[in-house]
This record gives sequence, structure tokens and C-alpha cells, in this order.
Amino acid sequence: MQDVRSGFRSKQARALHFADLSNSNKIATCEKIAGLDLRCFVVASNKKNMEGYVNPDAGKIPSQCWFYCWMTRVLLERVTRFVLHRSLIEYGTPRYLRIEYSARGGLRYDQMHAYYEWLRMKRHKPFLPWGKICFEVMHMNLLRVYPHLEREGLQLADVVAAAFFKACDKHDTGACDSQYAKLLRPRMARERDKISGFGVKLLPGFAKASLDADQAEIFRYYGYPGQWWDPEAFSD
Repeated sequence: MQDVRSGFRSKQARALHFADLSNSNKIATCEKIAGLDLRCFVVASNKKNMEGYVNPDAGKIPSQCWFYCWMTRVLLERVTRFVLHRSLIEYGTPRYLRIEYSARGGLRYDQMHAYYEWLRMKRHKPFLPWGKICFEVMHMNLLRVYPHLEREGLQLADVVAAAFFKACDKHDTGACDSQYAKLLRPRMARERDKISGFGVKLLPGFAKASLDADQAEIFRYYGYPGQWWDPEAFSD
């Protein structure tokens, strides 16, 4: 993070928030991240498709924050798959993943942990063929919650999330601007050379999302409407 800040012309607050950066600093930050040894994952939910929608399965999730649980599940399906694959290559055995959340009001992390345990015990096959959480690399004692200020990794995650939000949102942040999210392409996770559906996942699917052309641009850039599907999702 010090290296990222070193290129800023003006002094920034101690905690980096992408939304507060100038255009030049946003570009510089994304360019720096694009050169780091890391992988980025994004799950984007099109909220306008949810207006008036009631999920009949929501009551089955043992948590009041069921939507956040569901979104993190889709994200972790991809992250854990990547970590399992890399740990088998590098160590010959699964290695545990440390998961850090950014503290936010109104979110019950104990309920999210209970949801993961519920999934682990059920071991049921997913309803949709997106993937499955690889519990071989998850341990409940390695799930942590930190204030945004305290963890540089959370600030990097904020940059990635905010860059993609700016690329497809035109209601809260002005016109869509995909330049920042496009700069992150070298670091977006991929499988079988596909980023769409793996490193960048859109919910609902591209055909059902009803995106305007400017909103759809970033997803087309990353490979939609084609996308990755987990070939092992229904093989257990």
C-alpha cells in the first residue's frame, strides 16, 4: 500500500478508499494492482432485478443476512477452488485459506459462519452449476473481521470492488466508467482461460440481467455472454 501511495501527487487519508481518489490516482492504483502477485474475484449482483422479488428458498438459509451469505458463497466457490488447485500444485496437499471480512454495520458475521457450517454439513449438490465450496481449504477459525483501516488487503479489495461498481453503476456514481476495471484484467482470476463466470461473475445471468449497453460493456469485455461453468459441480 505504501508503494501504491508513493505515486500519488496529493496526500491521502490513512485508509485508502477508491471512491475518494482523483481520476489519476484511481488509474495509478489499478495499474499498481495489475502488477502485483495476486488474483482478484468479483461477484456482481444486478439489484434492479430483485425489486419485488421474494426468494422462496431464503427461509432455508439459517441467517437473517441471507443475501450477503449467498453472495459470499458464490464468491468462495471460486476462491476456494483456486486456492485448492494452487495448494495442490505448490505443496501437494490442501492448505487452509485465511478469509478476512471488512467490518460493516448490520451484518452478523456469526450468522455467516453458521451458514458455511450448514453448507458443510449438508454437503448437498448446488442448485445451479456454478461451482461448490471446497471445504478442504476452509477452517472456521481462520475467518476474521477487521476494520477497513487496519488491513491493507481489505483496502485492495475495496479498489477492485469499487472499480467494477463504477464500471456498471450509473445511478449512484454518475455515468458508467469501465477504464479502471479494465486495467485489472491481468490479475482477474481465470480457469480454462475464461474470466467470465469465474474471476468475474454476474448475477443473474447475462441474458436475464437486463443491462443497458453501457452497463454491459465491462462484462462483455471480460467475456460475457459466454462464461465458465464448473464441470465438477454435479459429479459428487
